[in-house]
Amino acid sequence: MHEPTLLSQILHPANLNQAYKQVMKNKGAPGIDDMPITALKAHLALHKEILVHQLQRREYKPQPVKRVEIPKASGGVRLLGIPTVTDRFIQQAIAQVLTPIFDKQFHDNSYGFRPKRYAEMAILQALENMNEGYEWLVDIDLERFFDTVHHDRLMNIVARTVTDGDVISLVRKFLVSGVMVQDEYQETVIGTPQGGNLSPLLSNIMLHELDKELANRDLRFVRYADDCLIFVKSDMAARRVMRSVSKFIEEKLGLIVNVTKSKVRKPEDEETKFLGFGFYFDWNDRLYKARPHKTSLQTLKFKLKCLTRRNWGIPTKSRVERINSLLRGWVNYFKIGKMKKHLIQLDANIRVRLRICIWKQWKTPKNRRKNLIKLGMNRYEAYKYSYTSKSYARVAYSWILTTTITNQRLTKFGLISATEHYSNIHV
Repeated sequence: MHEPTLLSQILHPANLNQAYKQVMKNKGAPGIDDMPITALKAHLALHKEILVHQLQRREYKPQPVKRVEIPKASGGVRLLGIPTVTDRFIQQAIAQVLTPIFDKQFHDNSYGFRPKRYAEMAILQALENMNEGYEWLVDIDLERFFDTVHHDRLMNIVARTVTDGDVISLVRKFLVSGVMVQDEYQETVIGTPQGGNLSPLLSNIMLHELDKELANRDLRFVRYADDCLIFVKSDMAARRVMRSVSKFIEEKLGLIVNVTKSKVRKPEDEETKFLGFGFYFDWNDRLYKARPHKTSLQTLKFKLKCLTRRNWGIPTKSRVERINSLLRGWVNYFKIGKMKKHLIQLDANIRVRLRICIWKQWKTPKNRRKNLIKLGMNRYEAYKYSYTSKSYARVAYSWILTTTITNQRLTKFGLISATEHYSNIHV
């Protein structure tokens, strides 16, 4: 019997079913055809056989991706390309077959978008390097990586491993499918759209060439997607590595190094940021440790501020659920970092802002009086303070609300404490 081709593995019913489940789990916005994720099941029921036939005969043509601009916390925008739901389904089917093949080739120090590998592992590896004396960091920033990948270079690298011409042809079609920018079609001569299901794998395939070069030079490094840190023992060595590695990236890989953002740094420098973390030296333990970078904290505070806007007419229960979801996700991501002091301040601020929201929602003196009595205040004081002219913030900080909408009541209502969640993780 002949060994099944890669394309036949991609189009196997079990693989397609798994791809469908993953695309549904990922959710996401519609592409240029405006077909929502909820319509995929019915669409495949009608068109799956035609789709498979087109893919087998190299007749399938992916649709252009929809260009979406996402604001960056550091300023500027990140360009995303949203494929149609059908194209996401096919890309996912391809990625599921190709990922195990390529993943076993990838370097141990590559952590981004790989099975059973997480950002936390990359941070721990970085700390290990720093604490073994490699205290100079070469922080190389690739300028618009996903927009500058050279198609021929990438496909040549893919072809070293993938020999099935049908699969190579299909992958290239997704690379050159084009992009719709405000109803205007633009060709994609270079780049791989950031947002497609294949993009993470293709970026790792391309940057594996950098990993191999760094390993051949016996350099210590940690890479997560296009974020890369190289660790050396001296300022002079760091500057030498910066020059030579930048030259390799631009001449051999055809990518662009952002010279303004690429720097030689010490771990404790304020500008040092890797995957949202900053680093500091603990003089008691004589070790480098991680903590959330100040910009990560600022981003969290901004999101919480948006969730606790007093002019946002949303039920308190829904508001609390969204706050809890944000806090849990953030603390779980940064759990290896030191941040208890920040979380204590954060919890206090959230409670104040929630009290402001609740006081605003009570609106009228009559309703405020009724709720204050319900929460244990005597009738005279409830009547008196329901007519207070104090600002929302002053009322929230005053005993009017701190003795009625207490911390314990907010906890019973469902509000989690970020500090307690962090402490429970570290028990």
